[in-house]
Amino acid sequence: MPGLRVGLAQINVTVGDLKGNVAKILACVEEARSLAVDLLTFPELAVAGYPPEDLLLRPQFVRDNLDALDTVVKGSAGITLIVGFVDAEEDIYDAAAIIHDGHFVDVYRKQFLPNYGVFDEDRYFEPGSRCAVYEIAGVGVGVNICEDIWYPEGPAQAQAYNGAQVIVNISASPFQAEKRFFRERMLSTRASDAAAMLCYNNLVGGQDELVFDGNSMIVDPEGEIIGRARSFEEDLLVCDLNMDKVMQARLHAPRRRKERPAFSGAVPEKVRVSSKPFIAAKPPLPPHDVTPLEGVAEVYAALVVGTRDYVRKNGFEKVVIGLSGGVDSSLVAVIAVDALGAENVVGVSMPSRFSSPGSRSDAQAIAENLGIRLITIPIEEAFTAYLGMLSEPFAGTEFGIAEENLQTRVRGNILMGLSNKFGWLVLATGNKSEMATGYSTLYGDMAGGFALIRDVPKTLVYKLVEYRNARDGKPVIPQAVLDKVPSAELKPGQADTDTLPPYDVLDPILQAYVEEDKSLADLLAAGFDEETIKRVITMVDRNEYKRRQAPPGVKITPRAFGRDRRLPIANRYRGW
Repeated sequence: MPGLRVGLAQINVTVGDLKGNVAKILACVEEARSLAVDLLTFPELAVAGYPPEDLLLRPQFVRDNLDALDTVVKGSAGITLIVGFVDAEEDIYDAAAIIHDGHFVDVYRKQFLPNYGVFDEDRYFEPGSRCAVYEIAGVGVGVNICEDIWYPEGPAQAQAYNGAQVIVNISASPFQAEKRFFRERMLSTRASDAAAMLCYNNLVGGQDELVFDGNSMIVDPEGEIIGRARSFEEDLLVCDLNMDKVMQARLHAPRRRKERPAFSGAVPEKVRVSSKPFIAAKPPLPPHDVTPLEGVAEVYAALVVGTRDYVRKNGFEKVVIGLSGGVDSSLVAVIAVDALGAENVVGVSMPSRFSSPGSRSDAQAIAENLGIRLITIPIEEAFTAYLGMLSEPFAGTEFGIAEENLQTRVRGNILMGLSNKFGWLVLATGNKSEMATGYSTLYGDMAGGFALIRDVPKTLVYKLVEYRNARDGKPVIPQAVLDKVPSAELKPGQADTDTLPPYDVLDPILQAYVEEDKSLADLLAAGFDEETIKRVITMVDRNEYKRRQAPPGVKITPRAFGRDRRLPIANRYRGW
């Protein structure tokens, strides 16, 4: 049987950068042509960028995206392409263009539109209903988009039962920790159920809070992964598909002759694109050995990519960080350097009367280890001036949280002043445990343009620091930073545990309540203390208003605040 050389172009596009996205697509087309690729695929909405959100409500944007696709069509001589774009007729569709040798051949429109978690596709798109099998270089190919492949009796099965030997799924599947394993199991099942080669092409890169991990892959009819693209990097995965393996799998699965999937869409039609390859004699392919990232390394890479793309795609060159000498700001500084380079990261030490000598020296050590510029701006003069201005209305009251927060608001003003003067993006340093409980100050340590660890629980912060210190065999964050008692240092002898439960107690409660929607009864059954549970739940619910005003940050958990988890601010329900 004829073989098929496929290429999966795993690219990092930017929403709305139609010219830039098309340039990336055409560069991959040129490279694939040099390798005699028969069929080259691109991720979901590769032309427009994903997710385009309310840009889709602008007719001009949709028209410009169609014009950009025309440019791709004109550049497709000598190859067949599958390219994600926004299609428009009586409505708009999340679609895949089938393009061959300078001609637009056909279109597939996404049929299952997700409307959960970070997805809101029902808001914008009409679902498609038409389903086809394309003969490409003499091989039957089924095309579908992202969510379509997650349904066991979706388009892929119908296409396979109607002649598709290869299933192509173009996707924009956002990252969350450990999702890759679940996704791989699902794709392996789909490939073996369909007795087909499955080519899964996923987007890579950061877009606002979302990060796309790539990890595109090719799965054979036995469910084995025979080709991988890199994690969190642009890549071109090219593989020769052996159609005899598909035939053999189908001959050994006679139940296919009797069973037909219960697919609610249209019966797939046949569309001839090409009966043979443009180039029969293929040049040898270079080796492409990839080991995917996992665990803490995967999360760290997501944070680096998410930070780099947020900064660069929004037109910034440099970032500025309030460097306190604590573990959170230290981790943010290291990630920023890995994302942008030391020359583009500025640390600011802003000691107060309550800052310990160790914190000051730790901030200095981190800056030296990373090779970043460190500016020291003591806040005592401004803090004293604020206390003086407020002395009359504060008269007769004890020093308390209002005075503590004045210090962090002074620091926020300094960072924003530097940002305004020099065009540096302020990176906020709050973690998920703090965001969840409101252990943060509005217009103070929450100030900034991007909060890159806002979805990272405090216990994971420590694991990420330990991973980064061990990664290159040369620790960059001093052990003293890891060993010290967490403290905001806004009053003498302060510790986070004055306000919060210990983080090894707090974070499991937050995971159960925030990530899993567990009730008080569920948490009690899990062995947590009732008073602590109620205290934590109350803090989480009471501080929704703060989170609405926080900068965006990289999503790494199943339920990130904002896109994933949206609760009313005025809310009296507690569950007890």
